[in-house]
Amino acid sequence: MFYQSQRMKLECVRIVKESDINDILICQDLNTSAGNLYTLLVIKEHQIAKKYLEVFQQAGMSAQDSYIDSFSDRGALCMAFEYKQERPLRDFYMGESYTLAECESICINVIMTCITSNLPYPILYLLLKQEQLHLSKDHTVYFSYQVDLAQLDPEKTQRDCAVACASILRELLRPKASQKAFSYRLLEKKISRKSYDRFTELYKDIRITAVPKKKRGIRKRIKAWFVRRQDGLFRLLLCICLFLAILALVSLISQLLFGDIPWLRLLFNGFKTIGTESLLR
Repeated sequence: MFYQSQRMKLECVRIVKESDINDILICQDLNTSAGNLYTLLVIKEHQIAKKYLEVFQQAGMSAQDSYIDSFSDRGALCMAFEYKQERPLRDFYMGESYTLAECESICINVIMTCITSNLPYPILYLLLKQEQLHLSKDHTVYFSYQVDLAQLDPEKTQRDCAVACASILRELLRPKASQKAFSYRLLEKKISRKSYDRFTELYKDIRITAVPKKKRGIRKRIKAWFVRRQDGLFRLLLCICLFLAILALVSLISQLLFGDIPWLRLLFNGFKTIGTESLLR
């Protein structure tokens, strides 16, 4: 499947979602040798495409500020965004392993990502509600644009976005609820009243109530090191197990065919004879 613009020729390498409203595809640009990947939002429903563009116009923004390229293909409005590796916040956030200070630092990063997103609030609200937040290895936070536009509501405001963001932060801090997490308690209290009107209010509350950062002890640092690298360690152990399994299989076949295992002779019989002299005499 190909999509053509004036400067890009996009080949679909993975389908994320297909619907009557819009498709979400991961595409590669064949016009460059770098093989760059893009998230392609294909808006097939004309009314939704119109609503999408009007949201930017009403906010006094240009949709062009958020995408790499925009074009029409087979009657659909196509928006190509920069692709970043999926690291969903809900999957890569390890609240039980992080310290309270680290959890609160990630919460601050979530708020700053929202503030600096340069997106109209109805679009930002969609990203928050559809869990399009991703966590990088250095704990910075970024958005992806794999959204279902059927839920686009032009009436959403900064207040709706701030409340949605606060709910996300509350879940991030929930593993620390048993500690002296004043940030969690304050969020719990204010969310029940829907007290947040702006992101700046949310930022101030987390910043003011956040615990000071402390250097972790050696045991916690070692544990965190293993947690961060558990995927790589698992792959290493898997490779070692596969190697040992293959070695055992080769040894079994050698034993059945030749009556012994040649590589064992190298280990146990290598020093029985030196030159023409036998050490067994």
